[in-house]
Amino acid sequence: MKRVTLIPGDGIGPEVVNAAIRVIEASGAQIEWEVVEAGISALQKGKPVLSDEVIALIKKNGVCLKGPTETPIGSGHRSVNVTLRQELGLFANLRPVKSINGVKTRYENVDLVVIRENTEDLYVGLEQKIGNIAAISIKLITTEASTRIARFAFDFAKKEGRKKVTVVHKANIMKLSDGLFLECVRNVAKEYPEIAYEEVIVDNMCMQLVKNPERYDVILCPNLYGDIISDLCAGLVGGLGLAPSANIGDSVAVFEAVHGSAPDIAGKGIANPTAMILSAVMMLKYIGEVEKAKRIEKAVLEVLQEGKNLTPDLGGTATTEQFCENVIEKLKEF
Repeated sequence: MKRVTLIPGDGIGPEVVNAAIRVIEASGAQIEWEVVEAGISALQKGKPVLSDEVIALIKKNGVCLKGPTETPIGSGHRSVNVTLRQELGLFANLRPVKSINGVKTRYENVDLVVIRENTEDLYVGLEQKIGNIAAISIKLITTEASTRIARFAFDFAKKEGRKKVTVVHKANIMKLSDGLFLECVRNVAKEYPEIAYEEVIVDNMCMQLVKNPERYDVILCPNLYGDIISDLCAGLVGGLGLAPSANIGDSVAVFEAVHGSAPDIAGKGIANPTAMILSAVMMLKYIGEVEKAKRIEKAVLEVLQEGKNLTPDLGGTATTEQFCENVIEKLKEF
């Protein structure tokens, strides 16, 4: 039995996480959950938004399933997600984006993966005020982190049978920082001659994704561009409610939905648990429960394709509970 750290999160987090847990248990996967709190829910109980104990437990177990968490704005608390990624060395953010039959969008045949460097860039939080007239944010790009994420992207492409890696940058303006990122990626690309390689400036990349997303396979980005591009890509296939993700390091991985805590709909029972369930699918594959992961994924996709129990964000009227029950019923068929 695999021991996994579980963070229910804030807002709709406990609702969608509970749905994912029920589906995992229905699949027969043997997981022992160790539940801890982080975010606003922890703060309200007099705890830090992210305690050292939580970080230590995730390190110990090596795997975490995490609901969306909130960080107080402008009150001196660091982002839970950013801190987790830096403290745990979760250098790679993996976000698959794929068209789903039954989900109506303007696009078909989208099947790409955004790989985002997770530990540096503007997200290191190196900022400084200059009196009352200006503020400075420092963009940190290092050779080590850039080379590491580049090798992760090409290894992923090779393992998954992907044909092309597209790196996103703004080196025409940020010649030193983005220039260094490009240089590191180019050096790694030479080691993978079987994989096509291209470079696209970030603003052009946004336009090309809106026009022709089916052209892209693996998209490799520094931290900030990856954050923006991955949300854009989620919109191509139906929204953040369908977008899973993994944050992966050398020995630790945290799996979470891309969407936030959505406090405006928390407690109403209408949150779409798809992204959380598919994040759990990624987690199960990571820990070797591949067969159960595939069954869950198939069940989710069939429910979406049938279109009978869609949540309001997808144009339906189903509750979180109804969607979850439908997925569990589908699991019994195979």
